[in-house]
Amino acid sequence: MGHTPGMRRRRSDPPLVAAARRGGVTDRRILAALAAVPRERFVPPLHRAEADLDRPIPITEGQTTSQPSLIALMLSALELTGEEKVLEIGTGYGYQAALLAHLAAEVHTIERFPRLASRARENLAACGLDRVHVAVGDGTRGLPEHAPFDAVVIAAAAAEVPPVLAEQVVEGGRVVAPVGSTGHQDVVVYAVRDGQLVPVRHLTGARFVPLVPEDDAED
Repeated sequence: MGHTPGMRRRRSDPPLVAAARRGGVTDRRILAALAAVPRERFVPPLHRAEADLDRPIPITEGQTTSQPSLIALMLSALELTGEEKVLEIGTGYGYQAALLAHLAAEVHTIERFPRLASRARENLAACGLDRVHVAVGDGTRGLPEHAPFDAVVIAAAAAEVPPVLAEQVVEGGRVVAPVGSTGHQDVVVYAVRDGQLVPVRHLTGARFVPLVPEDDAED
C-alpha cells in the first residue's frame, strides 16, 4: 500500500514498547521507561539474545524475570506521577526496579535471595540507577523501616496479599499483586482505605513464582 507524498513514516517502536502498547499500556512515561532500560542488562548472559522478546526469562535461584508487557501493565495500574516512594517485592535481576527508577522519586526493593540482590545492585549500578535501594529480606513483611510508601508492586504470588502491607502504604495508595494458587493467579489492583487493602479491579491473569515467607524458605 502506498503512502501520500510528503507524509512522514512513523518511526517503529522498540519491540518491548510495541508489545506493551498491544497489551493496552498507553502511559507515555512507562513506554519511555521501557525504551530507556536495556533489558539485556537484566537477564543472564545466556539469554541476552532473547531480551527483546516479550516473554519471561529464567534467572538464577529458580526464579524468572516477568514478561515486559505484563510488568508494564502492572506498573501502569500504580498510576505513578513521578513524585512517589515505591516498594517492589521480588527484585530478581532488577529489571522492574530499573523501570520504577524512571517512574518514581524513590524506589525500595526487597529480595529474599542474597545472590540475586547482589546481582540486581550490580545491574542497576551499571545503568546508572544506583539510587534504587535494594534490601535482602522477607517480602511478606514488607519494609517497615522505610514506610510509608505511596505504592507497592509484588512480583511473586500468594493466596492473599500480606495484610501487614496495608500498614506500610499511605491512605489511598495502591498495591498491585498476583493472587491465587501456584498454577494460575489473578493480578489484582488494591487501594488502601481506612488502613485496609480493598480490591479495586482485576487486571489480568498471570503465572508468577510463589511469595515465600522466610520461615518457609529453604536454606
